[in-house]
Amino acid sequence: MRTVLTENNTTTSTAGAWMFARYAYAPNRLGYCGPSDATALACPATGEDVRAVATRFSGAWPYLRVLARLTGIEDPLDHRLVESYWLGGGVAAEIDPREFGAELLAVIGPQAGHYWTHLTTDLLDESVGDHSFHVFGVYPWSRLLSRCPEQPLLVLDSCRIRWGTVVSRRGDEIRVRSRRLTWDGTELGLGEPAVERVGVSVDGLSFLPDVAPGDQVALHWDWLTDRLSDDQVDALETSTWRQLEATNRRLR
Repeated sequence: MRTVLTENNTTTSTAGAWMFARYAYAPNRLGYCGPSDATALACPATGEDVRAVATRFSGAWPYLRVLARLTGIEDPLDHRLVESYWLGGGVAAEIDPREFGAELLAVIGPQAGHYWTHLTTDLLDESVGDHSFHVFGVYPWSRLLSRCPEQPLLVLDSCRIRWGTVVSRRGDEIRVRSRRLTWDGTELGLGEPAVERVGVSVDGLSFLPDVAPGDQVALHWDWLTDRLSDDQVDALETSTWRQLEATNRRLR
């Protein structure tokens, strides 16, 4: 197994850049987000390598820029901003959500195509500066659930950051207990905890080669992304439920 850069060989100044890389890598590898030549996300040599790639993410980078301005934190890749964006809570929860939403729409609205006509002030009622809002509010997929829900539900569940607990490991495969996204024809929710198989590495790359039973982990596009603390799990769960409730109000 060829591993990628781990926390042990980063410095405090690059912690935010490294966190951005590990969460952004999976959707970028699949061709969904960011530039096509983002090899620096797999094994960045420096934080500046990640920054050069991060600025080309038309989704995440505007969030980080607006968060930086509204919080007074100078660097958009400051670890506090990056963690708050991907997991929810933190500094993003301390700013006015409608003010954030208005500034974000002013940045991304003019770049949007005809699939994004929903990016209006109506979204301010559910806006917040985290990835859950981007997945369920900004992306169009939640608006397609009533037509043919199978594919939209799969995309929404894969794109959101999921939390889970490792229950066993055998070689290069772990079993993780987590909750998948559900749709009952009217509302989004989370199902009962269930166990699924997850690869420790993909194409010889791994962010958590030493993952072990009992670890709380984050999954993004079914990629083993990060090891989570209790506080991070709480923040992610809270931000997820907040967004689901806001999205369900809109869908009703």
